[in-house]
This record gives sequence, structure tokens and C-alpha cells, in this order.
Amino acid sequence: MKKIFSSTGKIVLPLILAAAILWWMYRGIKWDDVQQALGSEMSWTWMLLSFPFGIMAQVFRALRWKQALAPLGEKPRLHTCINAIFISYASSLVVPRVGEMLRCGILRRWENTNFSKGIGTVVTERVIDSVLVMLLALITVACQIPLFLHFFSETGVSLQGFLDTFSTAGWLVTLVCGILILCTMAFLVWRLNFFSRTRAVFSDLKDGLFSVRYVQNPVLFLVYSLGIWASYYLHFYLTFFCFQYTTQLGPMTALVAFVVGCFAVLVPTPNGAGPWHFAVKTILVLYGVNQIDGALFVLVVHTIQTLLVVALGLYGAAALSLTKKKLRSESKN
Repeated sequence: MKKIFSSTGKIVLPLILAAAILWWMYRGIKWDDVQQALGSEMSWTWMLLSFPFGIMAQVFRALRWKQALAPLGEKPRLHTCINAIFISYASSLVVPRVGEMLRCGILRRWENTNFSKGIGTVVTERVIDSVLVMLLALITVACQIPLFLHFFSETGVSLQGFLDTFSTAGWLVTLVCGILILCTMAFLVWRLNFFSRTRAVFSDLKDGLFSVRYVQNPVLFLVYSLGIWASYYLHFYLTFFCFQYTTQLGPMTALVAFVVGCFAVLVPTPNGAGPWHFAVKTILVLYGVNQIDGALFVLVVHTIQTLLVVALGLYGAAALSLTKKKLRSESKN
């Protein structure tokens, strides 16, 4: 019974949090506004042009993962790795953070790879991605300080004045999201310790963690890592051209919103729903977009990009199903 409540809580609580933030953000917006944003106000051409970059980000992740597994003697087929990544992202929409476990389980089932070693490589990936995001955040802040000062001097807006526009509920959302990010990080550390309780599992996990030291082509590994985040950024930035009120904001504004969004998705809600909307909308408002337009932008972009993740997950499941049948026919022969 305790496990049932625990599993239910992992699904229900993130959904409740996401729903609460989204309701608070969109309680005053009419459905007609959403329909208009999806219709005459939006350029679907730019949205469709952003899709290949969203797909490539996951393909680059699969390529990097395959390379990290190679020094461990694990050589899964690339298409299985890609489909596992597709499914892992889609599954995390239901249960946040479950994708990391699931993709290792998929490789275990379809490619007979060592599960613990797979987990180790996933942890290593997360560390590398965290470092890259932190570096990107530092570079972005450094580049934007002069722009912020110029913006405030030209518009007469002070940072204190901007912060004063936050309602009590806005500050509460920010505080809750911050606490949940810290709790998520603590949970990940706990889960790592959990997998380390037996010596054999710890040994495999350690091998996975340090596998990146022995990759055959470190430069290519770095290219894949940079390709992941460059693709994510372009997947997001191209959506700025979908709407008249974001077209003129420029790549640096998109980069600021992108970096802030990367931190917002650490809050364990489905695909960052709620915290991501709140964080990115706040940045857009800071750069001069009005509240309603900013809220509609993040709603439309997040919804469509989430549907892309779902579509890729369904494709991955179908492709793996076909792969499974092919393997069975080969074993019979």
C-alpha cells in the first residue's frame, strides 16, 4: 500500500503543482485569445522549422550515449538508443525523471546492456549537461549586463520597480519552485546512493560514471554535447519568429529566456509545465512584451513542443516494437 501511495504521489503531486501554476497564470485569459494566438497571429512555418532541431537534440543525445557506453564493452545499435531516448522523454511527461531509468531498461531488454553501467553513463551525462548549462548561464549574464543597464536607462524602469510588479502569488510560486529544485537535487543524490548499496552495483555504476574518460573520440563527444544544447536553443529561438511581438527581441533575449527555462524545468513537473511558463514569461515581460502576449507565447510554444515529444515517444515505441519482432524472427531462424 505504501508503494502504491508513493507511486501515485510521484504522478499526482507534479500534476497538481503544474495545474495550480498554470491556472494562476491563465485565469484571466479567454479561450478566444488562445484561438487567435494559434490562428492569425501565429506563423506556423517558423514553428515547423523549429521541429528538426528538437528532434536533432535527442538524436545527438543518443549518439553521445552510445559513445559513452562503448568503453564499457556495450555496443547497442544506434536506432535502439535513439528510440530509447524518444520514449524516455515522452515517459517523463507522465512521471518526471522516470525517463533516465526507463531508457536504461530499454537497452537492457533490447540490447542486453548492463543496467547499472547504463545508469552510470546517464549520471555522467547529467553532470556534463549541468556544467554546460552553468557555463552558458554565466556567459549569458556577463553578456547581458550592459544590455540590462541600457534597457533600464532608456525605459526608466528600475530593477526594483520590475520586482515590485510581482504579486504575492508570484513570489510564492518563485519560492516553491526554488525549494522544489533543491529537493529534486537532493533526491537525485539519494537515488545515486541507493544504487550504491551493493558492491557489485556500485562497481558497475562507477564504471559508467567514469566511462567518459575512455571514449575513443573526446572531440566528437564534446561536439555531440554542444550539439544537444545548440539544437535545444534553436528549437526554442525559432519560435520567436512565430509572433510579431517576439520577432524583434533577438537571439540574446531568446538565450536569456532559454537559460532561465533550463533552470525552471528542474522543478519536477511534466516537461517543466507551470514553472517553465512562469519563468520564461517573466523574462519576456522584462524585455517589453506585455503580460498577456507573454503568457500566450509560452502556452503555445510549450504545448506544441510537448506534443512533438509525445509524437517522438509514440514513434520510438512503434519502432522498438518492430525491432522486437525482427529479433524474435532472427532467433527462430
